[in-house]
Amino acid sequence: MFYWFTVFSDGGDFFNLFRYITFRAGGAFFTALIFGFTFGRPLINFLKSWQVGGQPIRPDGPGSHLLSKRGTPTMGGILILGSLLVSTLLWARLDNGFVWVVLFVTLGFGLIGFIDDYSKVTKHSNKGVSGKKRLMGGLFVALVAAYFSSVLHPENLTNQLALPVFKDTLINLGFLFTPFAAFIIIGSANAVNLTDGLDGLAIMPVMIAAAAFGVISYAVGRIDFTEYLDVHYVAGTGELLVFSAGLIGGGLGFLWYNAPPAAVFMGDTGSLSLGGALGAIAVLTKHELVLGIIGGLFVVETLSVIIQVTYFKLTGRRVFLMAPIHHHFEKKGWAEPQIVIRFWIIALILAMIGLATLKIR
Repeated sequence: MFYWFTVFSDGGDFFNLFRYITFRAGGAFFTALIFGFTFGRPLINFLKSWQVGGQPIRPDGPGSHLLSKRGTPTMGGILILGSLLVSTLLWARLDNGFVWVVLFVTLGFGLIGFIDDYSKVTKHSNKGVSGKKRLMGGLFVALVAAYFSSVLHPENLTNQLALPVFKDTLINLGFLFTPFAAFIIIGSANAVNLTDGLDGLAIMPVMIAAAAFGVISYAVGRIDFTEYLDVHYVAGTGELLVFSAGLIGGGLGFLWYNAPPAAVFMGDTGSLSLGGALGAIAVLTKHELVLGIIGGLFVVETLSVIIQVTYFKLTGRRVFLMAPIHHHFEKKGWAEPQIVIRFWIIALILAMIGLATLKIR
């Protein structure tokens, strides 16, 4: 919205600042951060008064959670979504299709997560909406976003899969691109959802990944940067830096209340929406495969569940003491803050490796 102030600019005044994506990204960051700090406590107080007993705790989870996390409210993702929506609408260019696709995915998965959280809270059960219904809802959102992403991409990149490192290589997926892109978005949403099991565990890696993809979005959206880095140019993706900055600001505002011991959980409302947003940005910037590196922590968490379930069905035995893998380390005696901080470090390392693919060829 603020971008339209540039109509009052003659090219050398204050209003000219709104032309610059980096300036508006900074504005989005601080807007989201202030929103989080301002409305965090009132939202938590409301959720506590409404959710008697807090989020239902899994009876088959770590025994310590039944004591340490009982009574903590969920749906804190509303705070992140509110921060992100307000900051993006205020600071991003609203005539940019990429922005609307990412917002559609974020709010779409946020709605699915909210319905699931609402079902858990009202039924006082850790089982919310059925997995089939969640999958169908997510598939609809992801397919719509995947279709419009292919429409927004330049003709030479439409339905093409770009490979990191091998930058001159494009794989034409044709009609398969839409289901492939949808799979990336759904997979990312559910991977972050699986990671969200300890206080602060998911939100910091999400912010780290958002920062990395903010850099990628800005670089891919500038033709001079793409020529230097020898990556594919996708005009307009630079605006996604504004969205990413808002996500980081909103995430920090939430982390203030989610740091151990958490005053509120993000719930599926937050984890599904943020994971979906990362997947959408990866698809829009033609860095789908790089998401597997930058979001490698989420991949490992997901694989640990797949391995555990598959191996148990085949042999009746378990590979891990408990899945997802962060619970395995809990069972081994690691303290929760120790697991969280070490996983943050891993997420940062993987993000740096992912960013390095911009130059490596």
